[in-house]
Amino acid sequence: MINQDTLEKLRKEAFAAVDNAKDEKDLEEVRIRYLGRKGELTQILKSIATLPPELKPVIGRLANQLKKDLEASLKQALKEIKRQGEEKLVDIDLSLPGRPYPLGKLHPISQIMEEICAIFLRMGFSIAKGPEVELDYYNFEALNIPQDHPARDMQATFYIAPGIVLRTHTSPIQIRAMETMRPPLRIIAPGKVYRCDSDVTHTPMFHQIEGLLVDRKVSFADLKGLLTVFAQETFGSQTRVRFRPSYFPFTEPSVEMDISCVICGGKGCRVCGDTGWLEILGAGMVHPNVFRAVGYTPTEWTGLAFGLGVERIAMLKFGIDDIRLFYENHLKFLEQF
Repeated sequence: MINQDTLEKLRKEAFAAVDNAKDEKDLEEVRIRYLGRKGELTQILKSIATLPPELKPVIGRLANQLKKDLEASLKQALKEIKRQGEEKLVDIDLSLPGRPYPLGKLHPISQIMEEICAIFLRMGFSIAKGPEVELDYYNFEALNIPQDHPARDMQATFYIAPGIVLRTHTSPIQIRAMETMRPPLRIIAPGKVYRCDSDVTHTPMFHQIEGLLVDRKVSFADLKGLLTVFAQETFGSQTRVRFRPSYFPFTEPSVEMDISCVICGGKGCRVCGDTGWLEILGAGMVHPNVFRAVGYTPTEWTGLAFGLGVERIAMLKFGIDDIRLFYENHLKFLEQF
């Protein structure tokens, strides 16, 4: 049964809690404990209707007065806490030097990725994107690599399920782009790719940027000129290039492009195996079968395609001999960039 002693005990507890509050959070907890929807004083006020008639006016008057007094005490305590906080701010010596906080920077791979994309964007290319979990059709078959093709052995593939893979290159983006766009088109496809490989020059996940240009009368001379500009924009105007015959199922003819060694300037060193040359990318003219897979007429359209590894470019630009350093998250290593 609620009586005057109950209210007096509640008053002492509540005002003691207000006096002991050290900050605004403590005051809010006191308010909720006693005046909240389920607060102790709130419940007493709700239960007055159930008291005997002779107690209702007495308990009601005392409870309502306690509520007003507690609200006033909370308001005054909050005002005092804020005043004390303002006094502490006044004590701050504004002439003291600030504390520097180190700023984060882009990962070296992201830096090179952005630099390469910027070069091709200046040459009129646009960026295309696609899924990292890819259908076998887009990753292989539409690129002229059927099930029994030996080129599949060149790419150790992560299979998610039958017919579903982690993409081994960003070439599937080119297929998806050609399915939805009509020529002429000029795109680059940057992104992560995955292969079952891991050593000082390979990681299971790495980054590629592949490019595609489709138009009428695109020639191998266009390919050579485009990639020469890219190499000299990336490694300097003194960079020399050479093209060697190669093989890729989705291009014909196919080439690999070398640049003069960035370490020795083409004189021969350990990095280039004393040849004076470093391989940086593969390229070629789009195979007619790839055009047929996307509904392009090979006799009407021609195209060039190329693909480069971002980590490979970064290792050459920064003089790094172990690709795993990019992903081991050593702060002292990453701070250099």
